[in-house]
Amino acid sequence: MHLEKIHGNSYYIPAPTNIGVFQFKDKYALLIDSGDNKQQARKIDEIIHSQGLAIKYIINTHNHIDHSGGNIYFQENYPGAMFYASEPEKLFIEDKTLFPLYLYGGQAPRELFRHLVSNQKVNINNLLSPGLCKINEEKFDIIPLSGHSRGLIGIATRDRVCYLGDALFSEDKIAKYSLPFLFDIAAQFNTYRILADLDYDYYVLGHADKVYNPSERKKLIDLNEQNLTHYLELILELLLQPLTREELLEEIVILKELNLDFKEYYFSLSTIAAMMSYLYDQDLLAHQLENGKLYYYHK
Repeated sequence: MHLEKIHGNSYYIPAPTNIGVFQFKDKYALLIDSGDNKQQARKIDEIIHSQGLAIKYIINTHNHIDHSGGNIYFQENYPGAMFYASEPEKLFIEDKTLFPLYLYGGQAPRELFRHLVSNQKVNINNLLSPGLCKINEEKFDIIPLSGHSRGLIGIATRDRVCYLGDALFSEDKIAKYSLPFLFDIAAQFNTYRILADLDYDYYVLGHADKVYNPSERKKLIDLNEQNLTHYLELILELLLQPLTREELLEEIVILKELNLDFKEYYFSLSTIAAMMSYLYDQDLLAHQLENGKLYYYHK
């Protein structure tokens, strides 16, 4: 891990979850996301410290633990640090038990809690709303990008660098995990429209091995949208025969040769549920309850 300059005072740390960094004139640093856990956060801290900077501000693009799991470390080691998030994400960041509960649909088994929950509480001091906000006398543009999570935000700096969190997935991610985790399909389609209208020079994804320029961003939006549309069309095709949600996921896993572990199964099942809800709300699906099973089918 190392600090890589993008432009002006905007940097990032390439990592399993990329970390955005903005350097203020007073040598304080703002982090955009905090990594998965204390170990990653400690490495981030060492990199920032080696540059003569002190961490004081942390924005979480969204609540997922790979983007906010390092908050605990920074809260413990930087008592004066200020934490920022959107209002919907604040609730889930401060109470990590909520994510596995909604993912599972009830009290989740310990296996999900083990992967997704930290035992220590963190606090979000400041709520971010769409539009311009000021942090340490610098202006940042807060961009609503919900879909992957309910209150996901992007952050753009005066250097024309835009940090997108998980609003888009890279070509490599889609090739490896073609069924990405999505919470709200209608919101995700709207996010594609928002992303297409952005006017910045550099785009940083949460999980990618490069910084994207505007033309590359456009191609990536198209790829993400085409991939999502493909799965929606596949679901409609499969539901020409009535299937339960679990049976539908089974068919997709076989057809797309998806290799899922326990945690990934529930991520995928939740995504399939979101897609089915979207199609149902578009009046494309109907349902029937038979012998204790709820079946959906294409009208």
